[in-house]
Amino acid sequence: MELTAVLTHAEEGGFVALNPETGTTTQGETVEEAIANLTEATALYLSEFPLPTTGHPVITMFTIPAPVHA
Repeated sequence: MELTAVLTHAEEGGFVALNPETGTTTQGETVEEAIANLTEATALYLSEFPLPTTGHPVITMFTIPAPVHA
């Protein structure tokens, strides 16, 4: 099963990893560790709550304009 991983830098260092299909979130000191932890957490989640096969989510980016200061 192929799933999505979204990684962001953690404030305390390392990375936070999120799987949007299940909502599972983990972290790790490196990208590789964060993905390995996410893989384990997501597999445990899916063993209890299987996902229907609906395909991949659409992931895109958007821009919020900077506020105008008076």
